[in-house]
Amino acid sequence: MATYQAAIFLAAFNLGLLWLLMAAPLGRRTIRISRIIRERPEELWNITRPAGDQTVWHPNVIAVEPVDGKPDLVEFAYRHPDRHGQPSRRTMIVDRTAMTSAGSFSCHLRVVGDSTLDQSFWEGYQESRKIERAPLGSRVTFEQTDNFRGLAFYLFRRVALARELSALRDHVEESPRSTLLHFEHPAWQTVLVVLSTLILWPFFGMNAQGLMISIFLTLVILLHELGHMVAYRAFGHATTRMLFVPLLGGIAIGGRPYNSRFEVATCALMGAGFSALLVPILVAAHQSAIEISHPLAADGPILVFLVILGAFNLLNLLPTYRFDGGQVLRQVFEEQRLLAITSFLVTGGVIWTGWRIGLGAPSLIVGVALFTLLSMIRTKSVKPREALTPMNAPERLMTGFGYYAALAMHVYAVVYACDRLFD
Repeated sequence: MATYQAAIFLAAFNLGLLWLLMAAPLGRRTIRISRIIRERPEELWNITRPAGDQTVWHPNVIAVEPVDGKPDLVEFAYRHPDRHGQPSRRTMIVDRTAMTSAGSFSCHLRVVGDSTLDQSFWEGYQESRKIERAPLGSRVTFEQTDNFRGLAFYLFRRVALARELSALRDHVEESPRSTLLHFEHPAWQTVLVVLSTLILWPFFGMNAQGLMISIFLTLVILLHELGHMVAYRAFGHATTRMLFVPLLGGIAIGGRPYNSRFEVATCALMGAGFSALLVPILVAAHQSAIEISHPLAADGPILVFLVILGAFNLLNLLPTYRFDGGQVLRQVFEEQRLLAITSFLVTGGVIWTGWRIGLGAPSLIVGVALFTLLSMIRTKSVKPREALTPMNAPERLMTGFGYYAALAMHVYAVVYACDRLFD
């Protein structure tokens, strides 16, 4: 019972944290980063102005080209690929470029075209760069103003802007670049995985069993995200990476935007689908341990891992907006009525599973309430410039059966393990 209460508390805590990170209305805010760089303002302006050679220092820009016949427009090509694997491009209008008698330079830019995102994403966005003479060289200030929704997006923009300015300083002062301090560096991610395991430990009891549950939960999260990464690679993503955030879990990131609705559904489904492959292996291992009277069968670590594996992925398959299940079902069912019916049936199946393993009505009601609130969290709309390639009938059929199979396998894992643990 204590484990169930800990799980409900963690779910409620994560719900509030998710809302803060992904949906909290922060309003219109300006991110401002400044650095002192040991160089003359005129030299810095030559490589930071909109039509300057930013490719020599910027970590993401690979080409800068003025638009023919329109001197106030500049097109940037970025290292990040678009949905077709080509460099993404962004056209910006230079609102104002000025030089004062004191030797300061400034410019303001707005996005008027994007090869990847719809123009609505850039409404309210403005970028500015300013260089002023300082006693030890120049003060360089980069700013970005936008309407922010969710603290995570705000922090992401802030970190990216700081990295741009650091890259400029490293280039001018000829300092070696290092990615060791980057949040996504494997060394830091390993530290965060261990830290998350230790943070979760007290929730399940400060004993050997509590530590085992915490380790198993972390391992299940890693396996889930590995499934997403396998799918990204299968769809031709040149790079994939995993970011782990203590308490919230992990997130797998592909190397480019999605190209089709089938790709969206498959990459979302493979998190639980990859883990589902382990269910029959673990069940067979437990039954074999019983036959040879191995301690693994008596002490129950295999069954505990099965419960955590099944419950985590089963909840992830719920048809909520931010979960993988919601992503999959929205691609398969275009008609809202069919989507609503399927969502109701899936949710009912998960509730039945909870009732089947002995969860009481209060726990089930609280769980449904939490996931209902979670489904109401909405992030800033990220609409692609071009509609994704629609799914055809065979793709819908294959994705639908894959979803059903993953759901059924994890229901079986939870029921099988709980029947033997609490027998």
